[in-house]
Amino acid sequence: MPDLTLVIGNRNYSSWSLRPWILMQHLGLACSVVRIPLDTPEFAREIVRWSPSGRVPVLVHGDLHVYESIAIAEYVNELSGGRAWPAATSRRALARSAAAEMHAGFMALRGAYPMNIRARKRRVAMTPDIAAAVARLDALWSAHRARFGTDGPWLFGEYSAADAMFAPVALRFRTYGDEGLGDVARAYAATLVEDPLLQPWIAAAEAETEIIPHDEAGEE
Repeated sequence: MPDLTLVIGNRNYSSWSLRPWILMQHLGLACSVVRIPLDTPEFAREIVRWSPSGRVPVLVHGDLHVYESIAIAEYVNELSGGRAWPAATSRRALARSAAAEMHAGFMALRGAYPMNIRARKRRVAMTPDIAAAVARLDALWSAHRARFGTDGPWLFGEYSAADAMFAPVALRFRTYGDEGLGDVARAYAATLVEDPLLQPWIAAAEAETEIIPHDEAGEE
């Protein structure tokens, strides 16, 4: 099998890049990483070599270039023999629904709380839209953990692509605070942030020096 290459943006800011990377760590799929700093002339120059959409992440496997995090998740699911999703049909459908909801939704939260792993104790004024998004996350996480929590620490028991999709959200709550989350959702967010396989990404993000002003939200 040809080597896998994952093309990413800044580890500190690029939530979409993080998702396939952490999933591949859990699946044991080794890959080389090409990092292109976002919002730079280098990015505009280099990304056209990798991505037809002009965005990261992109997974390169031989002549194949797979882009969009959720598509990459499905591709590595096939490479791993179906291990990216729960084995049971009903649980797999719920996990895919949760991942798709994250992929397509929570715009108010993502806009107000850009991922910024280096930052701590940032405060953004709570709005009805943000509160509604947090409430939905709390309900989603709490319901699945209540139903599947006896099978393991992750959203559906064992680690799945759904957990990879929500990892950047947990990091956002670490940066901006977790107001609105109940105890069950807070515990799940902590599990995501404290994931041992995530720590190299966090360390690399904290070592980055680039600053993207529009992703530096909130007051310290």
